[in-house]
Amino acid sequence: MTKRNWKGTTTTVVAILMGTSLLMNGQAYAASETSLTSTTTQNLDQQSVDDQNNQQAENEQLDQMVQDGMNIDLTANEESTTVSNQNKQSDSNTAPSSDIADQVISEGLKYKGVPYKFGSSKKTTRTFDCSSFTQRVFKEVGVSLPRDSRQQSKVGQKVSKNQLQKGDLVFFRSYGSSSSRITHVAIYAGDNKLLHTYGKPGVTTTKFKGTSWEKRFELGRRVI
Repeated sequence: MTKRNWKGTTTTVVAILMGTSLLMNGQAYAASETSLTSTTTQNLDQQSVDDQNNQQAENEQLDQMVQDGMNIDLTANEESTTVSNQNKQSDSNTAPSSDIADQVISEGLKYKGVPYKFGSSKKTTRTFDCSSFTQRVFKEVGVSLPRDSRQQSKVGQKVSKNQLQKGDLVFFRSYGSSSSRITHVAIYAGDNKLLHTYGKPGVTTTKFKGTSWEKRFELGRRVI
């Protein structure tokens, strides 16, 4: 009977088993490390994406805030411009019309004494008839009027006798006539005076209310 040396064999087997265990533990550790590294990388990548998304959202919010601010500024500027334009328009409808009326009267008085001539040419200032006179005077202040009195009576805003203001056109029918046919035009000069031309005096001023001119009144027109 052969005697086996189990002691050496046992030692070898134990060593092999320990080595195998260590190898398996090492592989498990390596796998664990790989998994941890992968998870960490994924987490870092996700964090980076989240950071980018948050940054983009913040940028978009900032851009919107800036845009809102610009819109507010633009709206404020537009409102300011609108108010400014309204003020300018209001000024042009008040004081300037009064100034123009004064200019009309001033221009008309320069021709005081110029002879009257029925059918006088609009190209001359040596003579006037009633409508060529009004046409000329208003032209010199930048207001265009038709040539004859009946056409002029259709221009501008109609006003009553009690509403007359300086610079208004005043239209008359023939004396003693019941017809509304316009035969004469004058300029209301304020203070109950008419600036016009007729007959012997030529360009002159006359009183309005309490005279035959008032009895012949047909309508007034405001063209400035």
